[in-house]
Amino acid sequence: MRYCLKKKRRILIILLVFSFSSSGHLLAQGMPVYDNTNFISLAKQLIESAKQTSNLLKTVDFLKKQKDRIEQVSNVIQQLDAVGKLIQNNHQLFTMVQGDLQEILNSPYIKPEEINQITNSFNTILNRSSESVNYVNKILTSDYLKMTDADRASVLESHENQSNEMVAEVENKTRRYKEIISFRKMQEKINNRASEY
Repeated sequence: MRYCLKKKRRILIILLVFSFSSSGHLLAQGMPVYDNTNFISLAKQLIESAKQTSNLLKTVDFLKKQKDRIEQVSNVIQQLDAVGKLIQNNHQLFTMVQGDLQEILNSPYIKPEEINQITNSFNTILNRSSESVNYVNKILTSDYLKMTDADRASVLESHENQSNEMVAEVENKTRRYKEIISFRKMQEKINNRASEY
């Protein structure tokens, strides 16, 4: 009987050893196998890719800053150009009014009651021009209402257009008054001839 028990134990132990070793073998077949070489290569590629991405982001940032600087310089040039035209137009206005108004007012064909009207019409334009120049001066010498360069350029362009219109208005008024003088001069000649005959 003891012999049978020993025999049964041996069989049981052999079966257990066999079952453990075979189930371990089955588990070993299902476990993934890592290749250290591939893993290290993948890690190196990821690190290199991160470096390239970082360099690319730095390049994009650098280009954005350069673009912003170019736009700032461009805005400053546009503003200087607009201011230059405003100054030129303002100078032209004062020169035209100074010379042409004097010539018109000295003409014997302008009636005394017209002198105030003519003077006032030219003075109104000169006052508008002076106000425009003063406003532009405020814009350029301070952070007027915290304006951006684009806003400032837009305002300057608007004042430049107004200045061009004022020059055209003075030219038209001067031409009209000179035509009136010319017409009255010719009318006087015709009247003198008619009275001579």
